[in-house]
Amino acid sequence: MKTVIMAGGRGTRISSVASDIPKPMIRIGEKPVLEREIECLRMQGFDDIILTVGYLGDIIRDYFGDGRKFGVRIEYYFEREPLGNAGALFKIRDQLQSDFLLLNGDAIFDVDFNRFVAYHNKRGGLATLFTHPNSHPYDSSLIVADANGAVTQWLNKEDVRPRYYKNRVNAGLHVISPRLLTNQPNCTKIDLDRNLLKPLAGTGQMFAYDSPEYVKDMGTPERYYGVCRDFAEGIVSAKNLKKKQRAIFLDRDGTVNKYVGFLRNIDDFVLEEGASAAIKKINESGYLAIVITNQPVIARGEVSFGELESIHNKMETLLGAEGAYLDAIYFCPHHPDSGYAGEVKELKIDCDCRKPKPGLILRAAEDFNIDLAHSWMIGDGETDVACGKNAGCKTAQIKGEFGADVSGENLSECVEKIFALEGIE
Repeated sequence: MKTVIMAGGRGTRISSVASDIPKPMIRIGEKPVLEREIECLRMQGFDDIILTVGYLGDIIRDYFGDGRKFGVRIEYYFEREPLGNAGALFKIRDQLQSDFLLLNGDAIFDVDFNRFVAYHNKRGGLATLFTHPNSHPYDSSLIVADANGAVTQWLNKEDVRPRYYKNRVNAGLHVISPRLLTNQPNCTKIDLDRNLLKPLAGTGQMFAYDSPEYVKDMGTPERYYGVCRDFAEGIVSAKNLKKKQRAIFLDRDGTVNKYVGFLRNIDDFVLEEGASAAIKKINESGYLAIVITNQPVIARGEVSFGELESIHNKMETLLGAEGAYLDAIYFCPHHPDSGYAGEVKELKIDCDCRKPKPGLILRAAEDFNIDLAHSWMIGDGETDVACGKNAGCKTAQIKGEFGADVSGENLSECVEKIFALEGIE
């Protein structure tokens, strides 16, 4: 499979870091970020690369040459006049006879590309977007997808968005079918997102591939220095899903948000004090932050799946406003006891996912290759502790002890104690 890397970025917002080289040549450690990208690709068998270059592109070509000394084959397309970030694709489309990877040349990442491509192949669309949550969804374009991953909406930063939304952002990694290049937009400068991808939203031909793996751009000096720290601390490579992950599983009610009994009304959802800061610490540590929650209100007919999604969107929006995010949310909609007015009969079962059974944690472990023995479950109830233990995790208890490994007054205190035990500052 060919890989096209768009390496023509000028990097005006990061010019204080390096103004005399193209943005993809800014160094992470001892190597340019573009070299880090090529190394990640080569190690996974993606060694046929086309670089589209523009501003100071000769510096890139002089450094990489034909790619042989980096273990790959590199061809170039030089953009002599601005064509937009996707214009070069129509100049090289004769070289793109089958599906190809399309990446930005100014991002640091370490992801399992074969897993990504397999997901794309299974769905067979024109494009698949690598999506993830980030710490600033409020100023990012948002991707809305259905239960099968088909993108239904693409909301740019200037578009009107719902009050509450899922923290799902396009990371700038794509698998593209050459069929997408059949009809060239009638404009001088072609923008990948606005002219090619956004119009696919709602057609059933574009899919979102959600992953917690590390992908970050270096758009500002602050983000650049943050990426450098993460790389030096080994967080970037550790997030690749081929490697065993560590997670902190979180109960929802009474742990992330204030306990109000059965939460049926979205207006009753209020974050616990300090929950955002605690989850942000989890994000920065390299652990996955995953909510595991029983929601019997679904089976009881008191909350619909759509209403629960809205509540969880509120949770993600409130967390995102404070720079925190969840890597995933798993919920059990079942309830074993019958006799409620309006109950959903097919959900009144004795399932394997209702805590204290470990089904939800086991499903997350399979999805994200999680090492449960080095992961934690935090909750405020006996069932949370039992669920964690049944899954083989270490456990932390809020306001009370049911034989947990750690206890604290709130989520923040539990996270601090866990990190102290794990040697994380």
